[in-house]
Amino acid sequence: MIGQLSNPWWVFVFLGICAGILSGLLGLGSGIILIPTLVLLCRCEQKSAQGMALAVMVPMALVGALRYWKNPQIEMDWAIIGLIILGALAGVLAGTELASRLPGHILRKVFAAVLLIVAVKMFVTSLKPKQGGFDGNLTNQRMVNSTQNGDVNNDTTKQ
Repeated sequence: MIGQLSNPWWVFVFLGICAGILSGLLGLGSGIILIPTLVLLCRCEQKSAQGMALAVMVPMALVGALRYWKNPQIEMDWAIIGLIILGALAGVLAGTELASRLPGHILRKVFAAVLLIVAVKMFVTSLKPKQGGFDGNLTNQRMVNSTQNGDVNNDTTKQ
């Protein structure tokens, strides 16, 4: 099996280390690192690279998520995670069906276009910190003391 690899085994281990570091550090999916490298440097077919990246993503993402979850400074909202998982499972079924019908060269161009759009959007868009306001999560809202002008008199010395 190892003798049939397109590159020396250590190239793939090194690729995994790089993908793991960037995934854990930046929260990147393994596909952003693995797919271009497998296609361009290791000469894998686009569909094969996509399938391998998805297979690698599961154990890598589980280990990374557990490490983040164990960090008391990081809040993991399991309701949000569960809802995203539901959508992602439906989406991956549709996406893999579509990918199986499209030619590899088209998938490669779509993949490159998506990476480019996301990169440009992230580069030019600056996140502004929220200045109060409702973020949809009532459990994380700060308590605000306010006074109301009116004819309520809390002074008990005046009758």
